Formats: sequence, C-alpha cells, structure tokens
Amino acid sequence: MTMNTLMIRDFPQDEKPRERFIQNGPESLSNHELIAILLRTGTKEESVLQLSNRLLSQFEGLRLLKDASLEEITSINGIGMAKAIQILAAVEIGRRVANLSTDDRYVIRSPEDGAKYVMNDMRFLSQEHFVCLYLNTKNQVLHKQTIFIGSLNASIVHPREVFKEAFRRSAASIICLHNHPSGDPSPSREDIEVTKRLAECGKIIGIELLDHLIIGENKFVSLKEKGYL
Repeated sequence: MTMNTLMIRDFPQDEKPRERFIQNGPESLSNHELIAILLRTGTKEESVLQLSNRLLSQFEGLRLLKDASLEEITSINGIGMAKAIQILAAVEIGRRVANLSTDDRYVIRSPEDGAKYVMNDMRFLSQEHFVCLYLNTKNQVLHKQTIFIGSLNASIVHPREVFKEAFRRSAASIICLHNHPSGDPSPSREDIEVTKRLAECGKIIGIELLDHLIIGENKFVSLKEKGYL
C-alpha cells in the first residue's frame, strides 16, 4: 500500500488524530488534523490528512474557510456534499459558541432572585428535588443540575456530588435549592444538617455555598437569612 492511499486507520497509532485527540486533548492537534477528523476519509489518490491540508491551503487557512460557501467547498476535488456539510456545521457551531454572551446569563443578587429562577419548575413537584445552581464570580448562573430526587438526608446528599460539578464548571460559588411537596418551606433538621455540611466542605475547597433555598407553594425560605450559613 502506497502513502497516497493511506487513510487515518492506516497511520501508526501515535500519528492518528483521533487517538491523539483522546490522549492529549484537541488543543494538541493542528488545524488540518482537526479537519481530517471531520472528513474521516481521503480519496484513492491522497490520504485524509493530505486532503485536509489541501482544503486549508485552498482557503489560506481557517480565516477564509469560516466564510466559505457550500459550493466553494464542494468544488474541491475529493470533497463531496456530505463532507462539505460536516465542515460547515462545525464552523457554524464554533461561530455560535464564540457569539455566546455572558450578559444573557441569569444573575442572582438575592434569595428572591434564586427562588424566582426555579419557582415555576419546582413548586408543583410531587417529590423532593435537590438542585444546585453553579455561579461564576459575577453571580451569573453557569449551570443548573438536579443532584438528588427523594427525601432529603444528610448521608444521601453527598458533598462529592455537589462539588464535582462545581469543579467541572469552574464555578466560584453555588446555591442549593430543594422543594417541599407539602407547600410549607419551613426547614427541617435534615435541611439544616445538609446545609451546614455543604457549607463546611465549601469553605475547605474554596467554593462558597451562598445559600440553601427551600421552595414551597409560591413561597420560599432562605437558610442563610435564617442564620444557618
């Protein structure tokens, strides 16, 4: 088999873009290697890496490729409609990610803001849901995640599960919330124990628990305002 007919699967293990992506992350790959992953296969005349190199050369790099049309990409020998669509779809995703504005994120400045963010979703739940909001340094909500469903218990709501997502999202702080299906948001002994345990863990690892809100029937209780934080 000559070099001209090599596909990605035929390259040595340490030269395969997919394997290096897995082992070292996407930042370890060159532009043409990332495009080769999208293209997947080359042609009878050239490997997929050679094809991706030629594609980039045609558009003088990513700067012009990002504005290329479907017709312009399919005019390149070896790139059909399916491959061109894959490339343009990846370009569009990158464009949308770049245009994401942090200004659109919900900002929590008070317990009322936190309760308002979840009230409509949580007030009618028939089971208790323990939810965490992960915030950045501007108190904008980065992510909302349900950690546990069922009766709250200090031994079940483990800090590991709460703070694992905080590390993943690079959160600066968190707000915990859970609902009382009875409609009465008065805190129980278990609610208080869970709050204190999470607050202590947060202090140790440097991710502050800003509040623990209990959601009832169109009303809520802030455990911070109650003095438990």
